[in-house]
Amino acid sequence: MTEQQNKAATKTKRAHIISHTHWDREWYLPYEKHHMRLVQLVDSLLDQLDQGSDYKSFYLDGQTIIIDDYLQVRPEQKERLEKHIRNGRIVIGPWYILQDEFLTSGEANVRNMQVGHKDAKRYGTPSKIGYFPDTFGLVGQTPQLMLQSGIDNVFFGRGVKPTGFNNTVSDAGYESSFSELMWEGPDGSKVLGVLFANWYSNGNEIPVDEASARKFWETKLADAEKYASTNELLYMNGCDHQPIQRDLPEAIRMAEQLHPDIEFVHSNFPDYLTALKESAEHELSTVKGELRSQRTDGWGTLVNTASARVYLKQMNQWGQAMLEKVAEPLASYAYMLGHAYPHDQLTYAWKTLMQNHPHDSICGCSVDEVHREMVTRFEKSRHVAEAMIEESTSQIAASVDTSIFASYGEDARPLITFNTTGWERSGVVQIELDAARLYFRDGFSLEDMAAQMNKLDLSGHILVDEKGAHVPCTVEDLGLQFGYDLPDDRFRQPYSCRRVRITFEAENVPALGLKSYAWVRSELPQAENVKGDLNPMGSTLLRGERGMENEYVAVKIADNGSFTLKDKRTGRTYKDLGVYENVGDIGNEYMFKQPENEVALTTSELQAEIQILEDTPYRAAYEIVHHWEIPVSADEMLDREQRELIYYPHRKAQRSKQTVTLRIRTLLSLSRSGKGVRLETTFNNQAKDHRVRALFPTDLETAVHHVDSMFEIAARDNVPAPEWQNPSNTQHQQSFVDVSEEQAGLVVANLGLNEYEVLQDGRNTIAVTLLRAVGELGDWGLFPTPEAQCLGEHSFQIEIIPHDGNGASSGAYIEAYQFQVPWTLVQTDVHSGMLSSAHTPFEWQGEGMAFSSLKVNEESGDLMMRWYNMVPSKTLLQLSTAELNTQQYDEAYKSNILEEKGEKLASSDHSAGPVGSKEWSIQAGPCEIVTLGLHR
Repeated sequence: MTEQQNKAATKTKRAHIISHTHWDREWYLPYEKHHMRLVQLVDSLLDQLDQGSDYKSFYLDGQTIIIDDYLQVRPEQKERLEKHIRNGRIVIGPWYILQDEFLTSGEANVRNMQVGHKDAKRYGTPSKIGYFPDTFGLVGQTPQLMLQSGIDNVFFGRGVKPTGFNNTVSDAGYESSFSELMWEGPDGSKVLGVLFANWYSNGNEIPVDEASARKFWETKLADAEKYASTNELLYMNGCDHQPIQRDLPEAIRMAEQLHPDIEFVHSNFPDYLTALKESAEHELSTVKGELRSQRTDGWGTLVNTASARVYLKQMNQWGQAMLEKVAEPLASYAYMLGHAYPHDQLTYAWKTLMQNHPHDSICGCSVDEVHREMVTRFEKSRHVAEAMIEESTSQIAASVDTSIFASYGEDARPLITFNTTGWERSGVVQIELDAARLYFRDGFSLEDMAAQMNKLDLSGHILVDEKGAHVPCTVEDLGLQFGYDLPDDRFRQPYSCRRVRITFEAENVPALGLKSYAWVRSELPQAENVKGDLNPMGSTLLRGERGMENEYVAVKIADNGSFTLKDKRTGRTYKDLGVYENVGDIGNEYMFKQPENEVALTTSELQAEIQILEDTPYRAAYEIVHHWEIPVSADEMLDREQRELIYYPHRKAQRSKQTVTLRIRTLLSLSRSGKGVRLETTFNNQAKDHRVRALFPTDLETAVHHVDSMFEIAARDNVPAPEWQNPSNTQHQQSFVDVSEEQAGLVVANLGLNEYEVLQDGRNTIAVTLLRAVGELGDWGLFPTPEAQCLGEHSFQIEIIPHDGNGASSGAYIEAYQFQVPWTLVQTDVHSGMLSSAHTPFEWQGEGMAFSSLKVNEESGDLMMRWYNMVPSKTLLQLSTAELNTQQYDEAYKSNILEEKGEKLASSDHSAGPVGSKEWSIQAGPCEIVTLGLHR
């Protein structure tokens, strides 16, 4: 044994001091102000590391974007920074950013891990640390996500122990006896969890002078020993935006002098984990599923960030869907036809979008300047996605054989409908179609072009599908319009055109595939529904006074604007749906607080204005309008309590006696193929300090409900734990929430409305938050956020889907998932092509499986497809492909979320498919995330 080893062997405990900074890129300051402080911090860190080896290691917060941020300003320091990363003194990764898991999609979390690993590998090896220091709770599938990334651990600060004002950690008990625990996901995956039981700053600013150090370590050692399961004690030497402690080596030497029986080491996460695993003395508790701080008093969960600045969540839902559910599948489709896959462009779009995913950003709990910049990022990412979608659809359309439409009528104008979801789909779609164009290059004067376009006869046209069948549609003549092409090999090509807007129901469009239609001149009777005429085509979904009905459901609207929904398949009727609720909110961006003893306002006693808005064979719709007087704001006490930093649960403010009119317009629609009814709610908010929710009573008897989360349909109790004191029990959701009993259930799906509550009102009412308006950030000081009052126009989309009690097998969850994904339509011309006019490159089956993504691996060029099992039982996943061109996919293998190649799957010829098609099958475990790679 060396002298150092002999010395260490006499120690009874070891204190691992890990230097770090938790870097919120934007929060109580806008991005660039934090950015400039980051540059100073990394400058200081590099100087310290250059001075010698006493300062051992620094953890760069688990997110590689910090490197990008620093090198934006200091590009000349790249070699110096890389040197310290490669020699292990600066530890980076595994993430690109530190995200909020509940408010970002499963695929966004996967891309976060993929980009973080890719960027970290440029400098060496990414750390295999599951790092969630300040995440506002953790989703249940995190253990599986970690293991599929080669990570067997999770370090986290929230989810199982109460935290209060300024992140003060409560001394209350929690689900584990120790700060170390085993965390098990719904699929059975287990990782070692380490809770920052005394927060991730319990070793911050360690004193050097003897008196202060003695006092510091007496407290800190006792705090750590209270929760530690071994003699390996963890001290996090840093905090939010914390500069490095340059005199840490001296502080450690003073600690050793004061406590000779304890070994103090300037450590790192890998060394700490190794020591922790080797010294395990106690059987650790196993915590299962989501970590949402449910065994607390409920006041510090930060759950109401799910409804802070709802417009951000809506933009995020749209941005994620456009990338993962539209742009990537379409780019993959084009890639299978021989076109280049836009890896760099899509990575750029993802990075731009993910820069809005850190918890202080997507949660809407920062100062106003931060969230203004987020809007720009959302738009930038969306613009890239739209550009890639336009390019891919053009490439695919050029390969679709539309020549058949020439035989169905004159002047055929084909259009292609793309279904980029994982299931066959029907629904109402809309496209703006150019009936004729005159290009500027052809020498026409502007007057001649206008005259020719305006006199164009549009009569006698019908819409047909690929088999020539007549499709009912509504046609709106948009008149003379301007447009332009941007060819790859020529200057821009402007034109004048006569444009129409066509609305119709696309039927049975194959999963991940396309179906073609055409607007043609025909001798068949004209059947378009010209705008302004309600349903000249005859058939209707309207039933009686204020009613609608299709094959699946029947709807009846009451005088107050609420509606009754009957599920024709089960016979179950749901009453009083669509009532709106309004209460005050004297909390902050983090947490909701209703004024004490306030009685909620609802629209149940209001008289609504109701009129028919649409009546076609494929859709019916009513407009419902409420004029509602609500308090204009909180009273003057709230301002005083905010300035005095009164912790929000203790506030006594009430609502103002002055009122303002809230005009709510609801568009309630039912399509012919829809398995549920849709609501689009719009209003102009001019009130402050309040919350608006939509209420959907289920009257179903059940103690639990199910909710869409990251790669999981999570089960949650309707009634909170005995420790819960907060009158509010709102929760996170992604696509939907489902309340079900044995033979009936009701799914409420949403677009970017991430907060709901199942009320304890005797009816198991699902309450979905539409808007929450507050005026301060909250947390450790007073940061006014007037723009968080969300004044102005808002629009919200919800779909109500009844089912037979099993949301997965009934198709209700599929309907809810498809609700998230926009249709994609493109106009083309009559031409031949290798693809049939109704085509899909894949077919798959798997009861209980949900399709998640289709993309191309950047290194191998393999197609990567991902599903997840929605149910806690095994299921067989079967996949078959068709030959698209001369290159054939003939090999499939199981992969993981990092898209690493795994076990090869046995293949067989797909007897029911085209010549050359292959079929593979794999057993998917309960709640398993399954990624398959296809190689050619």
